[in-house]
Amino acid sequence: MPTRRHALAFAAALIFAGTARAAAPVPFDAAAFEAAQSEGRPILVQISAPWCPICKTQKPILATLAAEPRFKDLAVFTIDFDSQRDLVRRFEARMQSTLIVYKGKAEVGRSVGETQPEWIEQLLEKAL
Repeated sequence: MPTRRHALAFAAALIFAGTARAAAPVPFDAAAFEAAQSEGRPILVQISAPWCPICKTQKPILATLAAEPRFKDLAVFTIDFDSQRDLVRRFEARMQSTLIVYKGKAEVGRSVGETQPEWIEQLLEKAL
């Protein structure tokens, strides 16, 4: 019997292969971030680098989860670790592969280097 882990891995593989579509993350924009906070939306700030293998592993997992109906209101903002150092400092990130979740204006969770789908899912659930 397939487990949730197998289902997430399969969905992630489909997204990675380009056969499934999910809402795309958007580059960080201060006004959009503040608007999402004011609306009380769940927010994910994803700090990554194109050369980072952990970041590459996180992306399809996050895309799979973001496509689930319960995360339909999740606002996903991306920050490039190398070229947006001011934002990296603003969010007090020490390295790429940092995921930060907000429930409105409150930071409710953070992880660095996480690649387990279940743990990333639990992190995102904190923002709901």
